[in-house]
Amino acid sequence: MSRSGQPPDLKKYMDKKLQIKLNANRMVVGTLRGFDQFMNLVVDNTVEVNGNEKNEIGMVVSHQGK
Repeated sequence: MSRSGQPPDLKKYMDKKLQIKLNANRMVVGTLRGFDQFMNLVVDNTVEVNGNEKNEIGMVVSHQGK
């Protein structure tokens, strides 16, 4: 969520290539294919980037579990 308490408007990022920082300082790059009001994301053609290393991991579903 943004600082205002409203979730960000992700519609404008649909089908666009994004760089997403995950927990544990992990970074992925991929194409946003879907999302919901809980900030669960579906990212396609995903590549995990760790320094100079790149690992193709395909489709990823990321959820905002507590």
